[in-house]
Amino acid sequence: MDLTQKSIVITGGTSGIGTELVRRLHHQSRLFVIARQSEHLDRLTAEFPSVIPCRSDLSSPDQVSAAAANVMRQFSHVDLLINNAAIQHTPHLLDPSFSYESIEREIAVNLTAACCLTARLLPRMVRDEPTAVLNVNSGLALVPKTQSAVYCATKGGLNLFSQSLRNQLEGTNVMVLQAFLPLVDTPMTAGRGEDKMTAAKAAERILHGIEHDIEDHDIGKVKLLRLLVRLAPGVARRIMKRA
Repeated sequence: MDLTQKSIVITGGTSGIGTELVRRLHHQSRLFVIARQSEHLDRLTAEFPSVIPCRSDLSSPDQVSAAAANVMRQFSHVDLLINNAAIQHTPHLLDPSFSYESIEREIAVNLTAACCLTARLLPRMVRDEPTAVLNVNSGLALVPKTQSAVYCATKGGLNLFSQSLRNQLEGTNVMVLQAFLPLVDTPMTAGRGEDKMTAAKAAERILHGIEHDIEDHDIGKVKLLRLLVRLAPGVARRIMKRA
């Protein structure tokens, strides 16, 4: 898919991978960026004045619908939807610091919002030219780690949603793509893990996958993880259990 002169919607575009995607796309396409914090959107538009900002709490289906309506007021059609926004809570469910209230929000932001926004915008994507939904996923969709059980579940759910949606849209112009990422150096992963991929590199690989229509794009160490899942699933589970 050619990424020049497109109308593109990005969630979670004000930090980490999202900002790096904006940095690479803003000069060649029209970008509509959805994020929760208005001050972060202000900083983004100060750096990239052509970006159309939209403040929306993606944990609220009503606000997701309102954001989609805003997109449709700005764009007569949508060429690319990048569902990038995600949050992750690391405490175990029995830890004193675990918050029961975090479950609903984590599922809503990571999975429900992607489903809802995709459903709302699909009518503007079905047309004669190629368009795409790109869901930013994780190697944890293939094998979970011990921490972040809810996050792992949302990424597994996003994987199955993407596959099923791909079946539904077979025969249309809309591609459903996924980018499966390793551990990336972003604000969400601060203080966790080593040997992280940079957000800039992750954004570069994501865009490469879109440009080459790669349906399930395994990035970095995820290539090895998927191979282990096929050849030695027990080994893959033991490695990720300790991750």
